Amino acid sequence: MNNISNQRFSLPFLILAVLFCVCLIVANLVEIKTVSLGFLTVTAGMVVFPVSYIINDCLVEVYGFRKARLVIWLGFLMNLLVTVLLQLAIWLPGDVSWASQDAMVAIYGGVPRILAASFLAFICGSMVNAWVMSRMKVSSQGRYFSLRAIVSTLWGEGVDSVIFFPIAFGGVLPWTTIMHLIVAQALLKTAYEVIILPVTLMVVKRLKRIESLDTYDHGLKFSIW
Repeated sequence: MNNISNQRFSLPFLILAVLFCVCLIVANLVEIKTVSLGFLTVTAGMVVFPVSYIINDCLVEVYGFRKARLVIWLGFLMNLLVTVLLQLAIWLPGDVSWASQDAMVAIYGGVPRILAASFLAFICGSMVNAWVMSRMKVSSQGRYFSLRAIVSTLWGEGVDSVIFFPIAFGGVLPWTTIMHLIVAQALLKTAYEVIILPVTLMVVKRLKRIESLDTYDHGLKFSIW
């Protein structure tokens, strides 16, 4: 990331970076709530987390893999910072009038195993999403954005789920249940991408017009750093 450390960043890019970090942090904060969707049970994070993948697609499409990678690591570090600060707030001794310590611990305490699974899954899934999007753009000569967005999200969300659920729930839930969760989460989050695709297309077109930019990662050496 040293080769972009001295670059100036535009306002649209900074807005997308902030939105990416906020969506990621909020998704992890609300992940504890389960939501019933008829015959499916998902987490409240389903409403917010896929937005980070949509922003990821926009970043790769307009600014390229390297700047998308920078935002991914920024999101990871900001999420880690929020987690550390929440743990510090829980650890601080409460006033005698404070009667919600148990509730705070239950909601924000987190399980180290689940947090580790979440962080690892996010980095791997987001990087795979950006890599697939970038490679497909070069190979298709910039065509078929909708297809590239869907395929990259399916790969990214698939990798995210394959890593997260076995690490977080292996030995706790039956493996058949874990497999169902992996498939359901990946497909549902990809379906989310499909539904909101018209908005994504509009954002990408406007960004390209505002920035006068359409990056192709020709000859780029892909790495996670």
